[in-house]
Amino acid sequence: MRVLIVGNGGRESAIAQKLSEDQRITKMYFAHGNATTEQLGENIYEKDIDKLKHFAIQHKVDMTIVGPEAPLVDGLVDEFKKADLCVFGPSKKAASLEGSKAFSKKFMQTYNIKTARAKTFDAYNEAVEYVKDEKYPLVIKASGLAGGKGVVICENEQEAEATLHDFMIKRIFGDAGIQVVIEEHLKGFEASIIAFSNGEKLFPCISAKDYKKVGNGDKGANTGGMGSVAPSPEYTAEHQADFEKNILAPTVEGLKKEGLSFKGFIFFGLMVTKNGTYLLEYNMRLGDPETQVLLPLLENNLLDVIQDCIDGKNVDLKFKNQKAVCLVMCSGGYPKNFETGFEIRGTEKVKHSQILFAGARMQGDKILSDGGRVLNIVATGDTYDEARKKVYEDAVPVDFDYGFYRDDIGKF
Repeated sequence: MRVLIVGNGGRESAIAQKLSEDQRITKMYFAHGNATTEQLGENIYEKDIDKLKHFAIQHKVDMTIVGPEAPLVDGLVDEFKKADLCVFGPSKKAASLEGSKAFSKKFMQTYNIKTARAKTFDAYNEAVEYVKDEKYPLVIKASGLAGGKGVVICENEQEAEATLHDFMIKRIFGDAGIQVVIEEHLKGFEASIIAFSNGEKLFPCISAKDYKKVGNGDKGANTGGMGSVAPSPEYTAEHQADFEKNILAPTVEGLKKEGLSFKGFIFFGLMVTKNGTYLLEYNMRLGDPETQVLLPLLENNLLDVIQDCIDGKNVDLKFKNQKAVCLVMCSGGYPKNFETGFEIRGTEKVKHSQILFAGARMQGDKILSDGGRVLNIVATGDTYDEARKKVYEDAVPVDFDYGFYRDDIGKF
């Protein structure tokens, strides 16, 4: 069996590593992959959807799995299906639940999905007037795709106006910030739930916790994720029951009524408050770095689960009774300006963990940094402390110029 995985981050490395355990897979292609995927298959340096489609036809690819959001929002799944190619992921229409926060917020409101009170704005002046009378803190979100960085918690009116100016006038995220969603700030802790969809039902995985802020103690700017653990230690069975009743079930109903049903992954970004579990956002794919901790704990054969979903079958997900911790090592300056091209040393000294490269590439027999989030160190254990100890001990010998990471991932 031949598999094509679209994407080049730590998430795609985790998918590839899991699938590499399946002997039925004879060849894996990655577009465009990284230093891990190059060791597990063949990296192809192509992003154009039409060219990827022709590649899949020419190389007789049996299944395509899409990792990142951009190709989904751009309609990769639709184009592949036109050519009768097997692909796991949402249609362009369904991907709008991630591609447009305005669209997803309206969807939540229409189907009584438990979420924060919010309003959408297309006009800068109207948005500025609105924030003058709101309570603070206040959350402002760029409606379009902003790489996980288009959400700002504003503590006062001045910060809100500055954020609106950055998004809508300066356009620091391009067209993604032309439209904004302004919503009430919910106080609590965040949790991530990822589910498989078979086109009719959603099958949720165990919870995960993502560390979004760049600095220790959740300080500093938002990032694509500095680490993760699974399951989330704060997330209880009571929270899950609330999620299933007030978020999962009405989401399934809404997907059917809106003609958005699909076969792929859906990610629920949750905020758990003293008043229950609320939905912050949908992602229409696997999360990163949540995937890196969920897949090592998944007992099922990943290929079988995906194939069953494609065939419209029900799946019974099973996870190990263990803990997983993922530490993300980043380029100096991330999430703002950073340099790449530095040799990554010491990975051969890692003893207790798994290295999953993200923003890293092979150059001869060397591995060089090639992005903001460079690599992931992942370990499992019977306790969070055990998994965390493995990860941080193995982080010591791994080194590249200006690299850094948080010291508090998995510390409870």
